[in-house]
Amino acid sequence: MTECIKYSDIINKSRPVSYRHKKMSNYERAAQFSPFAALTGYDDAIVETARLTDSRIEPDEAAINILNEKFAILREMLNNKTYDVSDTSCKVTVTYFVQDELKEGGHYERYSGYVRTIDDYDRILIMHGGKNIKIVDIIDIIADIYSDVL
Repeated sequence: MTECIKYSDIINKSRPVSYRHKKMSNYERAAQFSPFAALTGYDDAIVETARLTDSRIEPDEAAINILNEKFAILREMLNNKTYDVSDTSCKVTVTYFVQDELKEGGHYERYSGYVRTIDDYDRILIMHGGKNIKIVDIIDIIADIYSDVL
C-alpha cells in the first residue's frame, strides 16, 4: 500500500546550513517573538501623572509677622555670637517647600540642624553641614530659643 505523502521528497533531508548566517540559539529565536512596548515611556508617563504633589501654602499676614520675628531673633543671636552650636537649645527645625522638578506643586520637608548664617542678599538660610534653604520657601522655624519670646 502506497500512501501519497505531501513533501515526501524533502521530508528526510537534513536542514540546509547557511554559510552567511550562523544558527540562532533558542534564546535569540524567542526574542524575535517576545512582546514589545509600542509606546516607549507610556508606563512612566502614567506613573508620573498619578504621582501627587502638594500645593504651596501661602501664609497669612500674622504667620509672616511671626516668621519675621523668628528670623530677627535668630539674626540677633548670630550677630551677637550668643549662638553656640554645642548648645542643643540652639538647634532649629525648619519646615520648607521643595518645588517639584517635573510638575506643578511640590512637597514639604523638615530639616533639623544649626544655622551657620542668614544670607540676606540671596535670601538663603545657610545651615551647618552645607544645607541651603531659600527663605521664601520657609513656612515655619521651631526652636527652643523662641519659647521665651513667642
